[in-house]
Amino acid sequence: MREALGNGDHGGALRRAALAHGIPMSEWLDLSTGIAPWAWPVPLLPAECWQRLPEDGPEGDGLESIAAAHYGAPHILSVAGSQAAILALPRLRAASRVAVARGSYAEHALAWFDAGHDVETFPLAALPSAANHADVVVVANPDNPTGRKTDIATLLDMHGRLQRRGGWLVVDEAFLDAEDEPSLAAHSDAEGLIVLRSLGKFFGLAGARIGFVCAQRALLRNLSAALGAWTVNTPARFVARHALSDASWQRVQKLRLARASTHLATLLARSGLTPTGGCRLFQWVATPRAADLAGGLARHGVLVRHLPAPQALRFGLPASHADWQRLQGILSNVMKETP
Repeated sequence: MREALGNGDHGGALRRAALAHGIPMSEWLDLSTGIAPWAWPVPLLPAECWQRLPEDGPEGDGLESIAAAHYGAPHILSVAGSQAAILALPRLRAASRVAVARGSYAEHALAWFDAGHDVETFPLAALPSAANHADVVVVANPDNPTGRKTDIATLLDMHGRLQRRGGWLVVDEAFLDAEDEPSLAAHSDAEGLIVLRSLGKFFGLAGARIGFVCAQRALLRNLSAALGAWTVNTPARFVARHALSDASWQRVQKLRLARASTHLATLLARSGLTPTGGCRLFQWVATPRAADLAGGLARHGVLVRHLPAPQALRFGLPASHADWQRLQGILSNVMKETP
C-alpha cells in the first residue's frame, strides 16, 4: 500500500545523477527541483548567528511577527522546512480518513500513512467531493508537480464541510509566493484550517530549511511541543527575517519568475513538448515518452524531474542566457534522438 502512495523522489539528486552518468556536478544544468534559480542575496552573517541558540516566540528575534505580517496570518509557527510540519501534523490526530491528490507531493500521503491513518488518493478535481466523507483533506496549491490551482472559494467550502465534523483542511502553499492567487493564510485562525508556507521555493533558499505553519494558536502550541525546542537554527532565522522584509527584491523576483515561466512554456512548446500544466516556478509536460526523454537529457547533462504515473516531466527554470541556450540546443537534439 505504501508504495502506491509515491516514492518520495523530489528531484535535486544531482550528485546521484553525476555518478550515474559520469558527468561532473559542475557541468550539469539542474532543472529538477522547481526552486527559483535566483536566490535572495544572503549577506555575511553576524558571528552571533553561530554562537547563540535560536530565540523564538513573542520575546525572541521577531521572526514570527515578520512572517505573520508577510503572509497575512493571525498566528504562525516557524519550522525546519514545511517538511517538518508535514511529518508532525499526522501525529496530532487520532486515526483518521485522509484524502490527498493522486500523484501530488508524495510526502503528505506517506506521512499520514506512516502515522497510522487511512489514506485514500483522488484526482485533484475530486478532492472537493472527498471532503464530504474524509476527516482530513490535504491540498497542495498550486499542486506539485502539475501546477494546477484550486480557487480559494472551493478551498473555503471544503474547509467548512470538514470543520463541521471536527476535520482538518491542510493546504500546502509552498509554490504560491510567485502566483497572483490569494493565500488562505488570512483565514487560518479558523478551527481545522492549516496552511503551510516555505521559504525555499520563491526565495531560492531551500538549503536554509525553514518554513511556516499558519493555524489556530492551540494547534500551533501542540505542533511546537511535538517538534521540540530550537527547531529552526539561528542562521536560518536571521536569513528569513531579512528576506521576508525585503519587499523590493520580492517584487523584482515575482516579475522575473513570471517572464521566465512564460519563456520556458514557449520554448517547450516549440520543441514539441507543449506544457500540460505548470506555475511560475516550473512547467509540467505529460508525455508517454517521459522516461526516454529524461534519460536522453541526462546523458547530455540536463537533469529534469521524471514522474512515472502519469508519465510526465517537470522542468524548472534556467538561470542564465547561457543556460537557456543550452537547454534549447540539447532539447532539440534529444527530441530528434528519442523515438
